[in-house]
Amino acid sequence: MKFIGTRYRDGVKDFLISLLAFTFALFVGAILIQISGFSAIDTYKAIFKGSLGSTKGIVLSLSQATPLLFTGLAFAIAFRVRLINTGAEGQLYTGAMVSALIGAYIVNLSPFLHSSLAVISGMIAGGMIGIFMGYLKIKFKANEVIIGIMLNEILILITNWLSTGPFKAEGSPTSQTERILDSAKLIKTVPKSQLTTAILIGIAMAILLEFLLRKTSLGYEIRVIGMNLRAAETAGINVSRVYLFTIFVSGAMAGLAGAALSLGVHYRFIEGISTGFGFSGISVAALAQYSPIGVLFSSFLFGSLKAGAMTLNRTTAIPIEFVSVIQALVVVFVAAPKLMSTIIDKLSKRISNMKNKKESDDEVLE
Repeated sequence: MKFIGTRYRDGVKDFLISLLAFTFALFVGAILIQISGFSAIDTYKAIFKGSLGSTKGIVLSLSQATPLLFTGLAFAIAFRVRLINTGAEGQLYTGAMVSALIGAYIVNLSPFLHSSLAVISGMIAGGMIGIFMGYLKIKFKANEVIIGIMLNEILILITNWLSTGPFKAEGSPTSQTERILDSAKLIKTVPKSQLTTAILIGIAMAILLEFLLRKTSLGYEIRVIGMNLRAAETAGINVSRVYLFTIFVSGAMAGLAGAALSLGVHYRFIEGISTGFGFSGISVAALAQYSPIGVLFSSFLFGSLKAGAMTLNRTTAIPIEFVSVIQALVVVFVAAPKLMSTIIDKLSKRISNMKNKKESDDEVLE
């Protein structure tokens, strides 16, 4: 019971840290907006009205949240073993290209089988890039942060070349592959929108990963390695195997983000298919305290910011780059857990003192 209580308190504290970090990010962002000569109130009003003020806005927020959900999971699961998957953007591009090619050139399959094959192929493609990163780290002690950043450039250039050359759509003036077949398209959950069954897959993956971490022996090994690598090695845990599995799953989640874009949004691979979703996943995972279930909520929050930024761009002259500033500030504050913890501890102590004083006053009155 004591262990359960400790876990509950830790969970509440993690939630409060995330909430405080996001609040601070909005506050500092408001100051920067005002200093830049714009109205912070008008900015936030436009953002939240455009993303949450109507059914259309909520649907747009969910569609923007879908790739963030996958890349957030990619970064979160890797970080549980203290691997920093900076290669999510390249893995996304790889998954997007492979799923688009499967969707365009594999024929005579039923819709369920064809779309499933395309999605799984995108997952495996992203996962294999993750395996390659893990192998370099294990075999040559290479830094995964540098590997990921360099692979991003290589993979983005290769996939763009493929869409410009060998697999370019016939007669197309832009760099893009052939349109996927109807049988490979993801089903729209809301008509005339970009919201597809990809979001349901993302929710299922978040629940599955949370179950893996909390209820399986492999998840226990992942958590032990993340908390104390030396203790894990001493206990006989096969660290290399766990590393490879985790980075494969991480890459597969990023590959899923690419598949969701190719099969549910653009219906082909296009040059520049991602607007930095791979890197935005870092903010999403950080705000969620690297919890797969937490990523569900933080991805929707950042998806709302992105959806609101679209409204901001259409209806005001306020630069949408302020939304990126807010995302960056979230990472800054979440990356300073000691600051957040100190604030929370002081607030808790103050509330406790006020409660004790009230109880003392009540006793005196009695």
